[in-house]
Amino acid sequence: MSRWLTEAVPRGRIAAFRTVIYLFVAADLVFFTPWVRTRVSVPGELYQPLLVGRLLPLPTPTPALVAVIFWALLLLTLLAATGRAPRLLGWAVCALYLEWMIIAMSYGKVDHDRIGLLVALAALPSAGRARHGDTTRTEAGGWALRVTQLAVICTYFLAAFAKLRFGGLDWLTGSVLARAIIRRGTDLADLIAQVPHLLIVAQFGIVAFELLSPVVFLLPARWRLAMVGFFYSFHVVTIATITISFAPHLAAMTSFLPLERVRPVVWARRLAGRDTPGSASADVNTASPPPDQERISASADRTPLGDQAPVVGRPAGP
Repeated sequence: MSRWLTEAVPRGRIAAFRTVIYLFVAADLVFFTPWVRTRVSVPGELYQPLLVGRLLPLPTPTPALVAVIFWALLLLTLLAATGRAPRLLGWAVCALYLEWMIIAMSYGKVDHDRIGLLVALAALPSAGRARHGDTTRTEAGGWALRVTQLAVICTYFLAAFAKLRFGGLDWLTGSVLARAIIRRGTDLADLIAQVPHLLIVAQFGIVAFELLSPVVFLLPARWRLAMVGFFYSFHVVTIATITISFAPHLAAMTSFLPLERVRPVVWARRLAGRDTPGSASADVNTASPPPDQERISASADRTPLGDQAPVVGRPAGP
């Protein structure tokens, strides 16, 4: 079990995953959860902190506190995305983003699509330094990816458990998707809703898919990637029909992907003609010889060889 939890992965994959996660946190602050900053206009008595917020305990949000967290977190995530000081910056981002989420979720609604992201932020500092393109393997990085993968799959499995726990079999046979389409459905969802019994079949399919999601760990690498591709396609359909994105979950799910193969900087250089195959050999061939070699060649041209021993590497005679 310990070998599976710490299965070594290329350091380049850790570097790429770290960049994806920290850049997503920055995007989350600006595009996905900027509404957290409006919480300061809500009366303080409406702030009902989550259990972790009561245990620590954390202060009631104020305009100054939320502003400091926002700007500090935005700056630190952009720095952490470069891979510098992975432990110091990683732990700072983890702590600040956890507080950001506690503020966001302490007013009556808790989103379950951020479990994987929070676990990734907590695990990445332990992975240590990693550079893009580095093929050496690291068990610490493998552990960081594995626990993130487990959190991603638990998000699916426990979501099915919650559906059956609180909704029972009525969740499968009821009008859950129909209500979601009425509230926030798209034109595509309206077309699907017109097909008899299709929404009921979809509800059975969703629960089955979530309950069977742990199977991904039992599959060979190629089939595992195919199943992860199915996970992403499921969320594409969800966005296209009921406009629920699960963006933090999708970012965490990149822990399953061979991200070390994605090298946008290298691709850009190749497109620009700066780093083309064979350029290294061309540089070697066109480079001027060192001065010592020039002097040897010149003296060899002036002095006839005759029966003398040949220059090293050349046969005697013409």
